[in-house]
Amino acid sequence: MFESDINNNEIVNVQRFDLQAFLKISVSQGISDIHIRINTPPMVRRDGLIIKTKLPPITIEDMELIIKNIVPQNLQAKIDTSYDIDFSIEIPEVSRFRVNLLHDLGNLGFVMRVIPFEIPPIEKLYLPPSLLEFTKFNNGLILITGPTGSGKSTTLASLLDYINQNQQKHIITIEDPIEFMHTNKKCVFTQRQLGTDTDSFPNGMKYALRQDPDIILIGEMRDRETIINALKAAETGHLVFSTLHTNDAVQTINRIINSFEPYERESIRAQIAETLKGTVSQKLVRKAEGKGRVPATEILTVTPAARDYILRDEINQIYDLIKTGSHSSMMSMNLSLHRLFKAGLITKEAALQASDTPAEIQQMLSGAFHGTDTYNK
Repeated sequence: MFESDINNNEIVNVQRFDLQAFLKISVSQGISDIHIRINTPPMVRRDGLIIKTKLPPITIEDMELIIKNIVPQNLQAKIDTSYDIDFSIEIPEVSRFRVNLLHDLGNLGFVMRVIPFEIPPIEKLYLPPSLLEFTKFNNGLILITGPTGSGKSTTLASLLDYINQNQQKHIITIEDPIEFMHTNKKCVFTQRQLGTDTDSFPNGMKYALRQDPDIILIGEMRDRETIINALKAAETGHLVFSTLHTNDAVQTINRIINSFEPYERESIRAQIAETLKGTVSQKLVRKAEGKGRVPATEILTVTPAARDYILRDEINQIYDLIKTGSHSSMMSMNLSLHRLFKAGLITKEAALQASDTPAEIQQMLSGAFHGTDTYNK
């Protein structure tokens, strides 16, 4: 089905496209995303690459049946009036899926992201153990950043699951839609979905503060009002986790500040300096054996020096703090790539391709690195 992996007869020996069978095989083959369009064979993404299946093109009748089977009843009426609809579904014994219903040249289509039932621990994700230090804060803001599909949601779920196993907290998640499902261990979870349990991120945040939270997860800081509410929650004694689509720590801080009018930025800068505890920027890199991907991470811990740079609007100086490893849990992206290469997890070529400063990583990979390697501290 995926190139030459599976014979067509294993999945399609009936007249209509069997979505459930297709998704079951996709999950077993390590597919991360599924693309379904009318008049086109299903396409999938594996290890970052799009693959065309050998299945027949999806017909209008196929699409109508898919819509009937997977779109929640409360959203069916919106199909003809909304260009895009986000929701999540769960197929027992297969997986959860985050789904975006879209329009493409006037026709309906779907993109489905695989969300595993099991939440992987930090060590299984090959993430630095120093990330767990962020779970020890009682208040403040922690941001996980990176491009779409870089594993941000998985990292957040892993951190929350670690808290769930080791602390006694009330954790509220506000997502669009809910991705990973958490079961109560030592913590109590309240998971709220936009459109079902709350009407917006700002309102979800506003009322979350009245629901006795210790920790709040905001699926994404999409707008100015959400940012204001997140900073307020972090200031008033709550630990807030969220995501942004930025590529490094400095971009992350600048993105937040630049969401506000110039006359507001000094006060927002002061709030960020006070509340931001750290950022984790990540990207997925193909493993050396060619199957699967591993996250490379840049980690900023907001030390007194970093806080001063933010207050003085000298945010670019933070790059130097990260590169020199001025704090035991900090790590540059190149250092992370260097560590993954030395551990045999990625190839030299993959490290060079993933780096934003290939000349520097080339020196590091050639043995010219003389910085402080704090990866395992």
